[in-house]
Amino acid sequence: MPDTDLSVPSLFSVAGKTVLVTGGSRGIGEMIAAGFLANGATVYISSRKADACDATAARLADTYGGTCVSIPADLSTLEGIDALVGALADVARLDVLVNNAGASWGASIEEFPEIGWDKVMDTNVKGVFFLTQRLLPKLEAAGTADDPARIINIGSIDGIRTPTFDTWSYGASKAALHALTRQLGNRLTKRNVVANAIAPGPFPTWMLSTGVGTGGDVEGTDWEAVGRSVPRGRVGTPEDVAGLAIFLASRAGAYVVGEVIALDGGAVVA
Repeated sequence: MPDTDLSVPSLFSVAGKTVLVTGGSRGIGEMIAAGFLANGATVYISSRKADACDATAARLADTYGGTCVSIPADLSTLEGIDALVGALADVARLDVLVNNAGASWGASIEEFPEIGWDKVMDTNVKGVFFLTQRLLPKLEAAGTADDPARIINIGSIDGIRTPTFDTWSYGASKAALHALTRQLGNRLTKRNVVANAIAPGPFPTWMLSTGVGTGGDVEGTDWEAVGRSVPRGRVGTPEDVAGLAIFLASRAGAYVVGEVIALDGGAVVA
């Protein structure tokens, strides 16, 4: 194996890469953004609420050093998507696009409203497709045969198994996102852009706390109790999701195409 470098720094480095993480102001998006920033990438984060996005970008840069830029945008609309793309006009190349921005809505089947269907589908599926479409030139500019650009879509185990809660559009949207990931993987790999998805199980996030905790209070939720329902006996950590995202974005993950990887402590196979 001439000229093969199997060292950990070579296999898993993301230093110098330019990364966009949508939904990056909290939860899994913030965990992924922190992982890339801590390992030498330049990171852009986006979320709907400008104050939260700005505060997270400043906190991450202060904690890990490097450059973390806030670009607030509502990615459930084409106008918001175009605003985000416009804000990246001076970024010539994008090495990694993490489509993490997501929405959920809970109600009984009798009471589930149309707005709860449309908001979730628009954010979790439509927004991912059109943001990817519009950023494809920047991804292609970054990708090479040896080091393709990466798309990492954040799905959910609710797109694989029957959801626990009455979030009727959420599971359907994540199943659609998984299917979209496979199609993107098929179509784009020859253009040196590789697409994969991560399907998280329970992580200590605001979204999950609205169902298992005290109405969106992450700190007030008993995550140890939630973790006891998982075969691994705990909820996910920043190391878990950042590590997998870094793997998919590094040389080690360059040959993984169109996969949906459950990151759930064994919940799907329980």
